[in-house]
Amino acid sequence: MRAIVIGSTKHLLFAAFYGAIGIAVAILFVAVWLLNDRPDLSLWHTTYLSNDYHQQSGLANFEQYLALEDKLFAEVDRKIYRKYQPKVASPLNRYERHSLSDPALWQQNWNRSFEWKNPQAEFGLLLLHGMSDSPYVIKHIAEHYQHQAHIIGLRLPGHGTIPSGLTNITWSDLAGAVSLASAHLADKLPGKPIYVAGFSTGAALALNHELENISLNKPQHFAGMIFLSPAVGLDPIAAGAYWQAKLGRLLGQDKLYWNSIQTEYDPFRYQSFAVNAGDVVYRLTLRNQALLSNLTRQQYDKIPPILTFQSVVDDTVSSLSVVERLYQHLPASKGHQLVLFDVNRKHSLNQLMLNDPLNPFAPFWLTTPLPYRLSLLENDLQQADVVQVRELANTDQFADTQTLALSWPRDVYSLSHLALPFPVEDTLYGPLVSEESDKIQIGRGIYQGERGVLSVTAADMLRQKWNPFYPYMMSRMDEFTQHRPSM
Repeated sequence: MRAIVIGSTKHLLFAAFYGAIGIAVAILFVAVWLLNDRPDLSLWHTTYLSNDYHQQSGLANFEQYLALEDKLFAEVDRKIYRKYQPKVASPLNRYERHSLSDPALWQQNWNRSFEWKNPQAEFGLLLLHGMSDSPYVIKHIAEHYQHQAHIIGLRLPGHGTIPSGLTNITWSDLAGAVSLASAHLADKLPGKPIYVAGFSTGAALALNHELENISLNKPQHFAGMIFLSPAVGLDPIAAGAYWQAKLGRLLGQDKLYWNSIQTEYDPFRYQSFAVNAGDVVYRLTLRNQALLSNLTRQQYDKIPPILTFQSVVDDTVSSLSVVERLYQHLPASKGHQLVLFDVNRKHSLNQLMLNDPLNPFAPFWLTTPLPYRLSLLENDLQQADVVQVRELANTDQFADTQTLALSWPRDVYSLSHLALPFPVEDTLYGPLVSEESDKIQIGRGIYQGERGVLSVTAADMLRQKWNPFYPYMMSRMDEFTQHRPSM
């Protein structure tokens, strides 16, 4: 009898085991089918560019980086613009000359690195864009400081050319380019402070640059760091990007190298997103967390002052990680600052919120005083149309509230990851009618109708693309950079 029971149990275990394998294979098959049931890859998804920078390129300085970039853009012109012959011309394809999305229509090609020299510069400023972006993201900050600073707007490797450039980069490639640009500014401005402003991945790279120096007991480059929507932490699902790319290589399915394959209508940002790009940011954040966790208290004191601007809701990076993984560990002595943009709490919108996005932050704000200046931009609850800034830390030094001559735009319920670097006047992402009718204006591209008809998703159209509180953000940057210690 016992033998029968044991035999039955073994059969059940074998059946469960093979059943689990069958289910896993079925799920894998369906996932691959769904991922491949997407638009065909285009020339800009499959072309390899040989002149982009990699850490192994052996470049000695930033001048060589710019010279290599010249070759890179000549290669893009030869392999893409001259070669691509569409069956039907598109008015919204950045890779078709004279379309509304052609980067050449702009007076300056903001896909490229730029250096604005200033013999009377008070300080140096390095500007770093985010993943899949270009130097266009930081153009307004550059224009704001062009009369005060010697400025470099760095095009990170893999960016500003074609989306396939993001399929074979590493975070160390990006970090190598940042090192070249930082050293160049320090060489050009001896004795003057150098600041860095980074958006998203650019912020993570700026932080990494100084953490690597500190961990190796090297001098720090920056007098201060300004972060916009910084990539301090990502959703854990980002770890799956590596395995998706592995699966694509194993099965020979090129579409598995892409999280999204979209029409390239934006002249300065890729719409298609390579799986590897997400993995690069994820590994960079892991590297930064490892460096932070190994710092001594004395080494934490060497981190330059940081000013961060972050929306409390951000679908690209973790807003909470900015507080939990970075700011809560910073020493109070360096004057670090964090500006959080709350959601629009007008009554009609507040009733639609699924959860209050501020609740997860509360446990970190119960400690008084905080080791950093915390400013919350929010509605005045007595006058919903009025926006104020409330100081939640060090209230003995700063006024409790400051009313701003700014307000939420009608029907906008929050900022987004993308919005922070752009003022309302931005002709590409802003909402104002532009006189330049020969160029695309993405900020006004909101169309109503049935879903699934347009190649641009509703999510892309409705995502907030400009910052109504940009003037306040720049005033805080000015205040931050006015303290200019010698380096």
